[in-house]
Amino acid sequence: MRIRTRKLIGTFLLIGWVIFYALMVMATMYKPARAFGLIGEPLFYALAGFAWIPVAMLIIWWMARPDPQDAA
Repeated sequence: MRIRTRKLIGTFLLIGWVIFYALMVMATMYKPARAFGLIGEPLFYALAGFAWIPVAMLIIWWMARPDPQDAA
């Protein structure tokens, strides 16, 4: 697969992943996060905001691989 195709697919994967992740965190932790209090709730969402990064890093790593003919 050419790098241009991987970048196109990866762009849509990244957008989809971020939207899916944000909605899942908001949906599953809306009420439980309120129990953390005024300091705990923003802290939880700040930490949850970093949790999507490892998956995004894998997608970007896959997108940035060189074409097979360039490696030879």
